[in-house]
Amino acid sequence: MLSILVCHSYYLRLDQKQVLRAKPYPPLATLQVVAMLREAGHRVSFFDAMLADGIDEYECLLQANSPQLVLFYEDNFNFLSKMCLGAMRRAACDMMASARRAGARVIAAGPDVTDAPGPYLNAGADLALVGEGLSALFEVLPRLDARPHADNADLVRGVGGVASLSGGDVRIENGSRPVAIAANAGMAAWELVDMDRYRAMWLKAHGHFSLNMAASRGCPFRCAWCAKPIWGNHYLQRNASEVAGEMAYLKRSFNPDHIWFADDIFGFRVDWVAEFAASVRAADAQIPFTVQTRADLVSDRMAEALRDAGCREAWIGAESGSQRVLDAMNKGTTVAEIRVARDRLKSVGIRVGFFIQLGYMDEQLTDILATRDLLDAARPDEIGVSVSYPLPGTKFYDLVKEQLRGKTHWQESNDLEMMFQGTYTSGFYRAVRDLMHEQVTLQTVDRPAAGEAHTRARCELDRRWRELLSRELQYRSPYPQSAAAG
Repeated sequence: MLSILVCHSYYLRLDQKQVLRAKPYPPLATLQVVAMLREAGHRVSFFDAMLADGIDEYECLLQANSPQLVLFYEDNFNFLSKMCLGAMRRAACDMMASARRAGARVIAAGPDVTDAPGPYLNAGADLALVGEGLSALFEVLPRLDARPHADNADLVRGVGGVASLSGGDVRIENGSRPVAIAANAGMAAWELVDMDRYRAMWLKAHGHFSLNMAASRGCPFRCAWCAKPIWGNHYLQRNASEVAGEMAYLKRSFNPDHIWFADDIFGFRVDWVAEFAASVRAADAQIPFTVQTRADLVSDRMAEALRDAGCREAWIGAESGSQRVLDAMNKGTTVAEIRVARDRLKSVGIRVGFFIQLGYMDEQLTDILATRDLLDAARPDEIGVSVSYPLPGTKFYDLVKEQLRGKTHWQESNDLEMMFQGTYTSGFYRAVRDLMHEQVTLQTVDRPAAGEAHTRARCELDRRWRELLSRELQYRSPYPQSAAAG
């Protein structure tokens, strides 16, 4: 069987915002693939770039193992991998060049590989897997095992969803993206993770240790801006007792204080969440956890089931306090549902975070102020703020792609840079982000305890809002894109 080095290219040190945030998680999807390859009988080694000091660590492992194949499988559960940051693409290309110099074949897979296989193929990848890629991978590997030096064309003949170079041009076998998703991506190869390294960073920065899990893959909703290069609109949910069993394993083996469920939509069906809660209790697997969900899924029963399962925090993709913007996004939720979901979760003791998105097409000042009003009324415990980020494969991208002018990705996650011509410039959205964060921080302060200091801080925040709004016209883009376009 093949000797395979499995790796990814997300180096935390290349993203200063995430370095300061200090919340690293092992590459979950990558580790799931490691487990699947080992089960298939291959000799597998693993390189984790997340906390590595640099490419030197990878090259040492490459030399020590002399693998026949280096598989770059990015963590599809990491939203930063989905953003396809430029710094990580460069790192991956450098690593691929090293693998080719070492005499290994190279296969690449991930969101950016799916969106743009060309840079990876030109950097040294023999093959690029389009989409999740697991079905194609397990068709190609027996061919490579039988003929390690086979031509790329022979390896991919008849296998859908694999890109390779042909005469210098990118060619995708069968010409279309496969829709099949592997059904058996289950428990990850956790024992290969340097847990002490992760634990040390978490404890130093936060005083507790968190690990990540996933109970499902994909999302069935069709928000116009949400890139889905890996799973499309498919949604595959694991068995509730299996997920509880993996949580029990993590609890016994590594004793984390917290779990982050990286699912785009956790639970989805309240009956599944209730079954999961019962399975967690039966397995003595209780660990406090955080999830992502949608406002329209949070019924009273769902909130209670999440609480019973151990959920302590839920993040909702609120996006905007303007119904006009939510409708333009094809979000499928209402401002009223966002407020009700917040109240239901709060009533059962679950903290709530809102994801807020600024700068969507044709968003106006009244829409931004409506979002400010939503934060004031719903009073989430925490928020995350970004600007609309056009990625290939979305309706949003198709509407603004003519404006990108060669810039299609941020270099780091803190860029917060408008890549298309929205209503305002990047500087205005950065200022609004900062004010919204301060607003939520002040809202969570115990007013009686803070006393006069809180009143002064609130007055100062109001003054800064007035100052920004008085100069609002100076930040307007000359030719903003209209949501009616296209």
